[in-house]
Amino acid sequence: MKIWGTSPAKQRELSKMLDEWAVYIRRKCGNKQLSSSTYLSEAEPFLEQFAKRSPQNQVLIGSAGNLVRTEDFLAIVEGGQDEEGDLVAEREIALPGPNISVKDTVPKHGGLIVFFPGIPGCAKSSLCKELLNAEGGLEDGRPVHSLMGDLIKGKYWQKVAAECKKKPNSIMLADKNAPNEEVWKLIEDMCHKTRASAVPVVAESEGTDSNPFSLDSLAIFMFRVLQRVNHPGNLDKASPNAGYVLLMFYYLYQGRSRKEFEGDLIERFGSLVKMPLLKSDRNPLPEPVQSILEEGIDLYKLHTIRHGRLESTKGSYAKEWIKWEKELRDILCGNAEYFNSIQVPFEFAVKQVFEQLRNIANGHYTPPDTEIRKFGTIVFAALTMPVTEIKSALNKLAESNPKIDAFLKDKHLENLNRAHLTLAHKRSHGIKAVADYGIHLNQKVPVELTALLFSDKMAAFEACPGSVEGEKIVSKNPWPHITLWTAEGVGAKEANMLPQLLAEGKAKRIDFNPPFILSATVDFY
Repeated sequence: MKIWGTSPAKQRELSKMLDEWAVYIRRKCGNKQLSSSTYLSEAEPFLEQFAKRSPQNQVLIGSAGNLVRTEDFLAIVEGGQDEEGDLVAEREIALPGPNISVKDTVPKHGGLIVFFPGIPGCAKSSLCKELLNAEGGLEDGRPVHSLMGDLIKGKYWQKVAAECKKKPNSIMLADKNAPNEEVWKLIEDMCHKTRASAVPVVAESEGTDSNPFSLDSLAIFMFRVLQRVNHPGNLDKASPNAGYVLLMFYYLYQGRSRKEFEGDLIERFGSLVKMPLLKSDRNPLPEPVQSILEEGIDLYKLHTIRHGRLESTKGSYAKEWIKWEKELRDILCGNAEYFNSIQVPFEFAVKQVFEQLRNIANGHYTPPDTEIRKFGTIVFAALTMPVTEIKSALNKLAESNPKIDAFLKDKHLENLNRAHLTLAHKRSHGIKAVADYGIHLNQKVPVELTALLFSDKMAAFEACPGSVEGEKIVSKNPWPHITLWTAEGVGAKEANMLPQLLAEGKAKRIDFNPPFILSATVDFY
């Protein structure tokens, strides 16, 4: 872009788009080199979603007629790559004028798949009926169709794909729970093959640290299921293991916070619709309800450890499950007044969902901020170090080693407040290298401090990152370190020279035996 003479403002805009592309395609296709045909199949849906999110994005991408100009994007990605993986371009994209509005350029052709990453009892079927019967559909001219999972025999998502192919310019309500990445990938593939877009609709919930749905939400879903009679999918008050089935669905989401759950969906599909569920001013769960849910979760863990996905009625905990299912029904029914009082009125929820879907269908939508969407401003990935623990380590070293004590005495360690171990830098290693650490974002990593290197102008800890869930965290920096101090006028990056200065006899090294072990956090800066 510098060769082209692109303005700094336009460089920032293009860099943000290319950074998001890097994260998107890295997650989709991994490390493999992509062919031109893959770029064509992947870049077009990515650019369409990117363009839909704001008028500025639309102007940047440049939509001509119905299709995003993928060939302009390919001029960048196929222009060649340097050894760091940064994109190098050979010609400037011809951008359209600034007077194009999103409403004029967002294509009205193509289908829209509305799907539900939810749990039984989240009211998706009732919602689909309301949307199907709404006069004028979503008011964008496309007909609305629905496929209810409980009434479809055979492979549901294959039938959805067939319907989308048969009716390419319609809105499809996929009335079936879509609880995991395997299903989400099927929907992504469907979109690419049929030139459709997809919109996830999720029940609003505060979630927990490890699940996007809170116990309040789970309790409501269970209560609703146990009020059902003659349900087409046979999951109702007559089902002997209804509670177990809902716990099974609940645990399909385990391991993600609400923020991670929503962020992943927005990154994949470019939008997210939230269906109101619980009143904000509600009273907390009654203690018996909380207890019976926690008891069920504990039983579910025991059952799955021993039997995996075996039905609750067939395992060695069958008697415990029968007892728990009965108590669950008694307690939930006994608190019916409470559950009815804390739910948002269904009519209000339908209205909110309808308005959000209408905005998306008509191109008036801006996705909420997520950590993933902020990726365009990120410069490097690093392990953020605990300042207090580093100061403590330095104090212990000074007490036990006179050389370290003498060196530190007159030093102002301003760098400690920003103490970090760089993993990859956009300028040095490329955006892909930075993006690779995204799967470990906010996770804790043990770090060994193995030595102190210092000269008259700088000082740094030599450091060795450990592993996260069995995967070794490896820094792209040839010498992983934590800069502690630099003299006035010396940049922190100069600390990279300490090993060379040591070899030249211009720096000193003090090894730690045993090493100090600290706990750091994977962050983007």
